Amino acid sequence: MMNAGYAKLTALCVVGALLANASCTTANKPDKPNVLLILVDDLRPAIGAYGDSVAITPNIDKLAANGFRFEQAYSNQAVCGPSRYNLLLGSRSTSSGIYNFGSDFRDPYPDAVTLPQYFKQHGYHTESMGKVFHIGHNTYNDTASWSVPHHKELVIEYVDSTSKKEGFTREEALFSNMEWGYARSLPRGLAWEAPDVADDAYADGRVAQRAVDRLRDLKSQPDQPFFLAVGFARPHLPFSVPKKYWDMYDEDALPLPQHTMRPAGAPAYAVKYGDEIDQYVPIPTKVTEEPFPDSLTRKLTHGYYAGVSYVDVQIGKVLDELTALGLDENTIVVLWGDHGYLLGDMGMWTKHVNYELANCIPLIISAPGVGKVGSHSSQLAETVDVFPTLVELAGLPSPDVQQPFDGLSMVPVLRNPERHIRDYAYHSFPRGGRLGRAIRTDRYRLVEWKKIGEPAEAAEFELYDYQHGSAEMKNIANEKPEILAELRAILAQHPDPMPSRPPSKQRNN
Repeated sequence: MMNAGYAKLTALCVVGALLANASCTTANKPDKPNVLLILVDDLRPAIGAYGDSVAITPNIDKLAANGFRFEQAYSNQAVCGPSRYNLLLGSRSTSSGIYNFGSDFRDPYPDAVTLPQYFKQHGYHTESMGKVFHIGHNTYNDTASWSVPHHKELVIEYVDSTSKKEGFTREEALFSNMEWGYARSLPRGLAWEAPDVADDAYADGRVAQRAVDRLRDLKSQPDQPFFLAVGFARPHLPFSVPKKYWDMYDEDALPLPQHTMRPAGAPAYAVKYGDEIDQYVPIPTKVTEEPFPDSLTRKLTHGYYAGVSYVDVQIGKVLDELTALGLDENTIVVLWGDHGYLLGDMGMWTKHVNYELANCIPLIISAPGVGKVGSHSSQLAETVDVFPTLVELAGLPSPDVQQPFDGLSMVPVLRNPERHIRDYAYHSFPRGGRLGRAIRTDRYRLVEWKKIGEPAEAAEFELYDYQHGSAEMKNIANEKPEILAELRAILAQHPDPMPSRPPSKQRNN
């Protein structure tokens, strides 16, 4: 039997050891959460968790079930380059003046601070791979954003030798920042291929594996939090993905668009029928308002959904590794689509317009310890809201940056899905020498069309009611003067849009 003095000494040693161990555990635990930002090109909410009964997306569905789903999130501009600037700068296109490819945001804002750069300034290791900034069409990466050089991968890619002739196709050249005139002299590539190959035969499979490898490396550096941006190219054209993902769908059972005519009363310049889809074979070189044959529409739709399922599996690999490494408990995960996508809806394909299906995006945020998992909200959100939301979630100070900063933090909504902090979403797209600025409320969308700098009375308007569906069928601007006046008043509260920035000089970055 031990004496009282020995027992007391033993107890003190045990307590001391426990305290020491707790101290070590606390010291090794990062004070700040990690960030995993997943960017997906051309992904409309063709996801099971968003109610799409066709899409096979178990990995994204699982992320939504463990996180927070924004049901009404919108891009600020429905095209890759500017949309990614919206995300990474927190600036709407109308604030920055960047509406097109070829403009470098550091020309007007040399001291701008991007989203990853802001985290870098606050002690984070920042790293990117795949398609994050748009690289191509005389648009480049931003080296100041990253702690290590960006790992670039292909967007346009063919692995089947029968898919193209030797040399670059037109789109391959443009995504390689070759001169526009030269690129346009090159042949078009195929719109799809389905070879029986492994996932990593294409870029997204390689990006997923690199992300897995880097997560393992970053796990071994627990004293520094990381901001890891992982960008996937599919379901962007061409619909080039392994055969097994095509085999997941019955092409004959895929739905065709219910409405294939332009909105009645829409200005001619507000719609589009080519602009990207016609860069691929067997699409006609001059796309008209006439809908594609059902067989071609089904094949393209099949390719799109095959791409969605392919990228879903790649995302799953990254998320599974995050969990296997135990990093999920202290990592904020964001899944963001850069804009929506048209699959023959209203006779249109891809994006580049101010309509619902071209602008509505998936936005899922998983922030451990914040709110109830599996929550969702119809709160209207914009791409520019991601920047301030991540800053607040990470406990960083509010940004004071050179560039315009338009976003609102959605953290209050993550904590309470009933919170309401935005009455509308705002976006824009230039067409036909005019700028279309749009206000999207829960029910309506107003689009104001006029040349930048023209007086308000020169504007032409589109107004749509979404009470009965997501495809615009009729411009009701002349039928609903009270709604038109209400939304025009909201639009008038916004600053005049900035003029379009001139193209930047070519550079190697």
